[in-house]
Order: sequence, then C-alpha cells, then structure tokens
Amino acid sequence: MAYLSTKTYGHEVGLSATFRQWRAKSHCRLLHGYSLSFRFEFEAYTLDDKNWVVDFGGLKELRAILEGTFDHKTVVAADDPELEWFREAARRGLADVVVLPAVGCEKFAEHVYRVGSNWLSEKGLAPRCRLVSVEVKEHGANSAMYREAGRAAD
Repeated sequence: MAYLSTKTYGHEVGLSATFRQWRAKSHCRLLHGYSLSFRFEFEAYTLDDKNWVVDFGGLKELRAILEGTFDHKTVVAADDPELEWFREAARRGLADVVVLPAVGCEKFAEHVYRVGSNWLSEKGLAPRCRLVSVEVKEHGANSAMYREAGRAAD
C-alpha cells in the first residue's frame, strides 16, 4: 500500500507563459500563451514524522522554480530557428525569455517532473517520497502528463 498526495498550482495562480510549436503546421506555430496549471502527484510507502507524504507548506521553493520558468515568460525551444530573434527581444527588454530543450505541455510536464524529482532529492525527501507524475494544463480541455514507468518508491 502507498500513500498519495497531490499539489496543484491552478490557472488562478497566474503562471502565464508564451510559447510556440515552431514545427507545427497549424496556428500553434505562432506565439500564443496560457495561464498554465501544474498538478504534482507524490507517493510514499511510509509517512514522515508528521504523518505526511510531503509538507505542502514546504513546497514554496518548488513553486518559485515554476514562477522562474513560466510566470510572464516567453519559453523558447533550444532548437527554434528564431532563437536569436527571441534573444534580441530579451536584450531589448521586450520579453523575459527562458530557453528549454523543447516546448509544449508534454515537454513542460517532463521538465517539471525532472526538476521536481531533483528538488525532492536535494531536500532529502527522496527516496521515502517520490514524484509520481506531473500534469500541465493549458486550459480545461488540454493537458499532458509525464511520469516514469516502472519506478517504485522505497
């Protein structure tokens, strides 16, 4: 048996990011943005000394990482052919640009999962507590999740 806890930073939090899927053959190739929502699912087979999987109040640093990456940011893929244009916009003070290996809900979920898992390790919460999945929502109709299959918490 395992305990599960979730933490959600909803659309109302205002993690408003602009990005584009430069490879898309649709309007998604254009700059567009969303107030993204993030949902974390944590798992533990044993609870901590407070009987928690994870201390929700202790997740402020994780939220700050989300804000630093997505709050009023223009997120650009490292292989975007217009990357220099975005960097020039940043130099001119027109955009706060964050370069990630790739963009889109699926890749944002993967990136945040990896950051969150590393954060748990750095805080000494792993391996007792592990991040099971991260879900990223553009809005109520579109979301993507990332999880690593085949892992078991200690």
